[in-house]
Order: sequence, then C-alpha cells, then structure tokens
Amino acid sequence: MSEYKDVGIEDVISVVKKKKGKRDTKIIQKAYDYAKAKHGEQLRKSGEPYIIHPVQVAYTLANLGMDDNTICAALLHDVLEDTDTTYEDIEKEFNSEVAYMVDGVTKLSKLQYASVEEQQVENYRKMFLAMGKDIRVILIKLADRLHNMRTLKFLSRDRQIANAKETMDLYAPLANRLGVYSIKWELEDLSFKYLYPEEYREIVEGIDKKRDERLKFIEQIMDQIRAELKKQKIDAEVTGRAKHLYSIYRKMKRDNATLDQIYDLFALRIIVNSVKDCYASLGVVHDLYNPMPGRFKDYIAVPKPNMYQSLHTTLIGPKGTPFEVQIRTWDMHRVAEYGIAAHWAYKESSFLSGKKANVKVEEDKLAWVRETLEWQSEMQNPEEFMATLKKELFEDEVYIFTPKGAIKVLPKGATPIDFAYQIHEQIGHHMVGCKINSKMMPIVTKLNNGDIVEIITSDQSKGPSRDWLKYVRSSRARNKILGWFKKNLREENIEKGKDLIEKEIKKIGMKHEELFKPEFVASALNRYKYTSVEDMYASVGFGSNTAGKIISRMLEEYRKVHKEDDIEKTLEKLSKEKVHKEKPSQNGIIVKGIDNCLVKLSKCCNPVPGDDIIGYITRGRGVSVHRTDCVNAKNLLSSGERIIDVYWSDSKKTAYSVDVEIYANDRGGLLADIIAVLGNNKCTIMAVSSKATKEKIAVTELTIEVEDINQLNQILKALRKIDSVYEVKRKKQ
Repeated sequence: MSEYKDVGIEDVISVVKKKKGKRDTKIIQKAYDYAKAKHGEQLRKSGEPYIIHPVQVAYTLANLGMDDNTICAALLHDVLEDTDTTYEDIEKEFNSEVAYMVDGVTKLSKLQYASVEEQQVENYRKMFLAMGKDIRVILIKLADRLHNMRTLKFLSRDRQIANAKETMDLYAPLANRLGVYSIKWELEDLSFKYLYPEEYREIVEGIDKKRDERLKFIEQIMDQIRAELKKQKIDAEVTGRAKHLYSIYRKMKRDNATLDQIYDLFALRIIVNSVKDCYASLGVVHDLYNPMPGRFKDYIAVPKPNMYQSLHTTLIGPKGTPFEVQIRTWDMHRVAEYGIAAHWAYKESSFLSGKKANVKVEEDKLAWVRETLEWQSEMQNPEEFMATLKKELFEDEVYIFTPKGAIKVLPKGATPIDFAYQIHEQIGHHMVGCKINSKMMPIVTKLNNGDIVEIITSDQSKGPSRDWLKYVRSSRARNKILGWFKKNLREENIEKGKDLIEKEIKKIGMKHEELFKPEFVASALNRYKYTSVEDMYASVGFGSNTAGKIISRMLEEYRKVHKEDDIEKTLEKLSKEKVHKEKPSQNGIIVKGIDNCLVKLSKCCNPVPGDDIIGYITRGRGVSVHRTDCVNAKNLLSSGERIIDVYWSDSKKTAYSVDVEIYANDRGGLLADIIAVLGNNKCTIMAVSSKATKEKIAVTELTIEVEDINQLNQILKALRKIDSVYEVKRKKQ
C-alpha cells in the first residue's frame, strides 16, 4: 500500500484505471461529487474539508484492487451518519449494493440504549451482521479507521488513547484475521505510537542509530542468496524489509530483551514463480546458512485460515546473527498483502442477489465470520460480547488432524472438546472420550500442532457437562454447549428469570402490575428481539441478558405514557408554599420545601459540595440526589417527572465519598506515588485497587473522602502531575 499522502479524486481514479477489468470511472466521479455536495462546509478536527477523509478511504481501497461499487461506498460512507441523506436516496442515485455497504458502516444513533457500552456493542454487532452478507463492509471500515489513525494527532489525548486502544483491540486483529497485512501492520504501529509514546520513540531512535550497519548486513546476505538462486536457475526477487515497530516491541516484552538483543530486525523475502521453486529456494538458503531448530513453518502445505501462504525459516547468519526468510509465489504475495481483498473480484451483478462472482472465495475461508454471527446473536451482555469478540480475533491457531488426515484449525490451547464440536455439534454432545496420537487421553488435554485426534462417542451420553465450559477455547464449542443447556433446561431458566426480574422490580420500589402492562412488555420484547415473554425470562435466567436491562427498557416506556397525578400534585403544592428556611439533611442537602426528608446521595455519580445537583423523588426511599451531568440524571430530566430542587447547605461540613479512576503507563512504584500524593493532600483513602492490562496500562480505582469540590479538584490536579499518568477522572456509572 502506498505511503500516506495528500490525494484527490483524480488519484483514486488513476489507481482504478490501472487495475484489471472494465472500470466505470464515471460512477466514481458521481459518488465523489455527491459526497462533496452533501458534506458541504463540514470540517474535520484538523480544519481540513471533510471530503478529504472519504477520498483517502477510497484511495486505500483502490490500492487494494476493490471494485467500483466499493469505491463509491467508500466515498459515501459518512453521508448517512453526518448529513440528511437517507438509505433510499443512495439506493436511488446509485444502487442497492452501494446503499447496503454504506449502511453497514454507519453507526446506530437513533435508538436509545441503557449505556454507552451497549450502544458500542450494537454498532459492532451491526457491522458484523453486514460483514456476514458482504465482506466489503469491513474492508471499508478498516480503510476508514486507517485514515482516522493517520490523523489522530488532531484529537485530544484521551480520545487518542481511546481510539488507539479500540484499534489495537479490534481493528488490527480483524485486519489480521482477513489477511490484510498491509493495513494490519500500519494500524498496529500507529496504535503503538499513541499508547506507548516513550517506548515508540526509543525503538525508532534505537533502530536509526544502527540502520547503516544492519542494512550492510542484510545487503551482504541478499547478494549471496541472489547469486546462489541464479546458479540454480531459479527466477526470484529477493528483498529485505525492516520489521514493524510493534512486532519488535512485542518481541522485546516476550523475551524480556533490550533492542540491542533483538537481532532479527530485518526479514528477507524471496518471491518466485511456482510452489516448486519455493521449496527449491528453501533448500538453497538452508545450504547457505544453518537453520534454527524449531523455527521453520510451512504455511504453504497448511495455510492460515485467512488464506496466508509462505514458507518461514530463521537462519544463523555471519557472526551468529539470526535473520528470518519468507518464501512465497507472486500469487501468495498478493494474498499476503491484501488478504480477502485479493480474492474478492466482483462483476456488475448485485452481490445481494446471492451470485458470487469469484469461485475462488471458498466458504470455509470465512467460517470464523459465520461462527461469530452464531454466538453474537445470542449475547446481550456488552462486556461478555466484547470479551468473546476480542478473544476470537486474537487467538493464535493450532492445526489438528482427524484420523483420516483432514485438518481442523482451532484456537491455541484448545482441547478435544473443541475438536469434537468443530467436527459436528452432535459429536460434541455425545462425546465420552478421545485418543490423541492413538493414545487414550483426558478430554481436557491441551492439543498441540500436528496432533491426530479421534473422538469416542456414545448414544447413552447424557450430553455435555457444565465443567466443559472451563476448558473449551473456541467460541463454536462454547456456543454449542450453552445452546444445549439453554434448550434442555428451558423451564428452569424461565423460573430463574422470573425470580430475577421480580427482585429487580422490588429493588426500584414498584409493583409487578404497574410495570408489566402489555405495551411496556412489548417494548422490551421488540428491543431485544424476543418472540415471547417466556423467551425473555429464559434469556435472563440463562444469563444472556440482565434483569436490569429489561426493566430499564420497560421503565422508559412507563415514564413516557404514565403521568403520575400524585407526584405532579406534590410538586405543584411545593411550588406554591411560602419560602421558609429548610433544615439540611444529615449529608448536607437541603430539599426545597421539605424538612426531615430522607435524602440519599446517588452511588452512580457520588455528588460532592460544589457539584450542580438535582433531586429525584423515589418510591418509598425519599429523594435521590444526582449530579446534573450524571447519565441517569439526564434520563430523569428527560421524563420531567418527580424532579425536585435540591441544593447544598453552607453550614454542614462533612466527608463525601468519591470514586476516582487513574490511567497510566505501568511502571514500578506508581501506586506508591499515588498514595503519597493523596497523603500530602490530607485525603482519606477508603478503598484502592490497581491492575495492569495486557497493553501495560495501569488502571487504578480509588474511593476517597473529600469535603467539597474544591478539595477534589485540587487532588485530581495533583494526581495528573504524577509521572506516567495520562488521565484522571471521576468515575461514572
């Protein structure tokens, strides 16, 4: 892929014209003109005209060799979200194929969700559903994210971190899964730059210091290999490239090594005309240099699930310095760079008609996409969805053989249980034992590359065990096991779900008959796509959804249609009463017009003196006080009911509990520095917890006591000055 540069629509069209086949550049120009007119005077954060962004996305996809409709969809990909354009408008001006792709990459914004996390998960879910029907949707999304990452410097630091983390967690692994390495490597390096700026700078500077020495070393080896290949009459191109920065960083972390101890910073690539020449070239380099034991991989005989094929070998060069060589054909090289895009040739017929234009794209190449769609459709919990998705994208694979020699690809750490479900659902359900390499072994044994596994089944089997869920690694196996329990224990799940929902109703101080009106229940069923109340109960009892989310959705409808006269009368009465000096509650809150009222500071936002606050009249639990910027408070204000004025008393001095989150690059002594700062500010610590993520980001959560907002701001300011800390904020629900 070309280096990032300023490009215009003429550059996009120029690249398109160079690709094979008949191309319709007029429709691409039309899409550009349409997008430019719709975005009008809109600007990006950089201050540039917005149209620059879709043009860059289209340019990336043109270089991947994508078809005309994909280029058009790339140019139009933000018009549904950011302008008054409708799906029907795009369908009318262009075609249903372009409209479908644009809709597939458009975020959901009009629906109400219980949380930001839930909305984000629904965006991912929508994207995957669209991707299942047309893989080009995700290619547009990857190109979109690539340009956003290239221009990340124009965003605030917290947005840089959030975007870089999402890219590292989701989009780079997704590009890897699709084999689009030209995008994957750049997404990783850009994310690395913003997540670990110090480490990024050190590696860049370290590589630059010895660049000439390393280039001389690699040129010497390339000359030797070229000469020997020529002697053997093998037509080959031999090139050298520096390894990507993030892969160097990961290797340093994995081996606990410094940059000086990482020798194979450069990799050689030999590209030949045939598979026969690949193996012949391997023989040549193994004759020239000693191969390192255990460092040879044959991805030609056993390709990766994303279609990647190459021979990989690590050799010992002059002075004992190791270096890597990759050997592949030109066709393999094209797939290695562009992955699924290299196979995706389209004709003028609509993709949505079900006609596939390229028979080379085999169904099993995208089997993991179909499996993802299977498990995600059942999963309502946002945290569980994201955890499973990340695991699905990140997992390394092992290659396991059936007794007849068929290959099954499983996540690293998989067991014979995973293998059984990979073959067929019923084989998994009736599994009672297994043989690994002809030897009877426990069914929870971790499998290694090349193992031959035979599954032993019995018709008398009573089905899977819940304990199996502790050992399976594949989402397919987990989904099938959970599905079995969901189907066979339905009645038990329904009763459990009923109980959980009843407890949630009591928790909010309402009665079942008040909330379970047909219109309120229908709203929850529609939102979560249940066909019956029993399905809803079963889902909650099984754990696919939570009682809180169900009740939250029903409450939204309740507040819209149920006008509570008694509450309105109470508020009207209070507004007419003469002003008198109300007495503050024990926590220093004065409720307008009411003395001796039970007042509770809401746990979701922990207000402290100085915060702007509102009061909400609860059922039987007095007045709940929220910060006005609290998510729950905004929902309450939108309903307009049961709101009452509250304010802080000047006379009452007490301690208020506040939850604080601190994000920092992990290092030794960080927690000690945080505690020292709190001590210097005479702050009482009620609770503290700290953990480090896989990305070495330290997340510290504190509960502290303060007198008012001024003291809190002073503490937050001091915490932000601590070395390695990049974000400090009050915790929200």
